[in-house]
Amino acid sequence: MILGIDTSLGTALAVVELDGVVRSAAASDNPLAHAEVIGGLLEQVLGEATRGPVGTTTAAEPVTVTHVAAGMGPGPFTGLRVGIAAATAFALARGVPVIPVASHDAVALEVLLADAIAGEETPRFAVVTDARRREFAYSVYDGLDDEGLPVRTAGPALVPRDDLDARLVELGARRHDAAAVPAQMLALVAARAIAAGREVAASEPLYLRSPDVSVPAPRKKVGA
Repeated sequence: MILGIDTSLGTALAVVELDGVVRSAAASDNPLAHAEVIGGLLEQVLGEATRGPVGTTTAAEPVTVTHVAAGMGPGPFTGLRVGIAAATAFALARGVPVIPVASHDAVALEVLLADAIAGEETPRFAVVTDARRREFAYSVYDGLDDEGLPVRTAGPALVPRDDLDARLVELGARRHDAAAVPAQMLALVAARAIAAGREVAASEPLYLRSPDVSVPAPRKKVGA
């Protein structure tokens, strides 16, 4: 059972079985209230997960989380670290491992699975998220590999807003704008990575840029 947590855009959590069955999911699209809502959403998804898979009437049963999937961005410094800290704290308390996942990979998997279900081919595409300050973050994908994981061929990277479309033309990728990261897809990426025995993201957060707050310089000494 995997608990997925992502705060790279809004705040999204989900509990997913290792075979991909979604037990529960909840989200808030407020980009500025990660710390305020994450505790309530965590309580909600763990409670709802005891009632069985989404869309069923399975009798209640305890939920034993065995892994925590943490969305590693790209995302803003303050928001992103809330989710990573929550994932790390939960994993430490339960004695389970954290599986880092690039947040764009979760969006890409959702796109690819939707096209597969519809029986459609998916041309090369770019997951694009608003990085604010007149910039976008993007990652380019080219299908699924043999383990069912998105194949990322470029990014994550930042580009000025006015240069994005030209950059994607150079990369031969159609644009897919994402306003949210689905935590259930984040957990599914982690589940497939676990099954394949692979690491799909580094443990370092993919911050969009350095924090605005910096350590002040030492005070100058006053001479006699």
